[in-house]
Amino acid sequence: MHSDYNAGDIVYIFYRNPHIQNVANIQEAAVVNNPDKPNELALFIYETYYPLTNELAIYTNETDAEQAYQQYFH
Repeated sequence: MHSDYNAGDIVYIFYRNPHIQNVANIQEAAVVNNPDKPNELALFIYETYYPLTNELAIYTNETDAEQAYQQYFH
């Protein structure tokens, strides 16, 4: 799990458009307490909670996210 994060942190992730799967953008997300599992953290994006798992590429600043995005998507 991502134990380096605390509720209230702002992070950056790659977010795929649910309507067009081959389109990804960098999206700012908030790390929050998971309302369904009080002892776990979640990402809050677009009014939705997502589990904070090791399967997510999470960046602590926008510059690092942008560099990774350029490497993987361009």
